[in-house]
Amino acid sequence: MTTTGSTLFNMEFTEIAEEAWERAGREMRSGYDLKTARRSMNLLTIEWANRGINMWTIEQGTITFEQGLNTYPLPIDTIDLLEHVIRTNANQQNLQTDLNISRISASTYATIPNKLTQARPIQIWIQRLSGQVGPAGATLVGNLTATSNTITLSSTNNLASSGYIRIDSEDIYYGYISGNVLMNIFRGQNNTTAASHTTGTTVYAPQLPAVTVWPTPDGSQTYTLAYWRLRRVQDAGNGVQTADMNFRFYPCLVAGLAYYIAMKIPEMASRLDMLKAVYDEQFNLAAGEDREKAALRLVPRATFIGGSYY
Repeated sequence: MTTTGSTLFNMEFTEIAEEAWERAGREMRSGYDLKTARRSMNLLTIEWANRGINMWTIEQGTITFEQGLNTYPLPIDTIDLLEHVIRTNANQQNLQTDLNISRISASTYATIPNKLTQARPIQIWIQRLSGQVGPAGATLVGNLTATSNTITLSSTNNLASSGYIRIDSEDIYYGYISGNVLMNIFRGQNNTTAASHTTGTTVYAPQLPAVTVWPTPDGSQTYTLAYWRLRRVQDAGNGVQTADMNFRFYPCLVAGLAYYIAMKIPEMASRLDMLKAVYDEQFNLAAGEDREKAALRLVPRATFIGGSYY
C-alpha cells in the first residue's frame, strides 16, 4: 500500500469550530455560532498560558542597553521571561561572552539604595504588565521637537513616578517628575521614532511589559540583554487562518473548545462531564509531550561576603 507521504494536516478556525460543535452535540448553524466559538477559543488559549509553559511560544530576543537608561520595554505580547543573560562583544567571533544576570522581585529592587548607580548590570526586575493603553489625564504643554529633553504636561497626577508615556505614535520613557515636567527622558522607545508634537496633544500611559536592570548600564562597553521569552498564543482570527500552535495540541484544542461551547448551551448540560474528562485527558497528553527533555542540572551560586563563601 502506498502512503500519502504528507504530514501537513492543519485546520482552519472554521474547521476547528465545526468539529467542536459536533463533539458538543450539535451542528454549527449560524454566524453567531462561529462568533461564540471564536470567543471561546481565545479564552481557552489564555487558560493554557495559566497552566504552564507552551513550548511553541518561546522566542528569543535581544535588547541593546543605553548608558543611563535602566528600563526597557518588551514585546507587548510577552507573558514572562524564562532565561536572560548579559552579552558583551555581541556578534564578535571568539569574543562574545554571556554573563549571568539574576532575577529579583519588585520588593528587592525597591530596597536598592541608589538605583542610578552605573556599572555592568547584574540584576533584573521583570515587570509583567498588560500592554493596555489608557489616557494619562494630561495634554502636552508647549510644542515638542524630536530632540527635546524635557516634557511639560498639563498634569502629572495620574502618572507613575517613572515610566512610559505615549504622544501620537511615539513612546517615551521618563526617569522622574518635577512638578508637571517629565525629566531624564529617553525618546523613541519601544521601536518608535522620536518626532515633533504640538501643544494640546493628548498624552497616554501605556502599561508596557518591561525589564528594569541594576546597576544602570554605564558607557564602558556595549551591553546586550539576550533573553528567551514566553509570548501569548495568537488570536483565533477571522476563520481562514490556522491556529497558532503545535500540531500535538489540535486534539486538546478541539476537545477544550467543545467543552467551552457546551457550558454555554443549556441542552448540552448532560454532556459536560464527559467533555470535561476528554479535555483534561487530551491536555495532559499534549502538555506531557510539550516539555523540555534535557537533563536537569542545578548549579549553586557562591556568594563571597565578609571573607567567607556562602
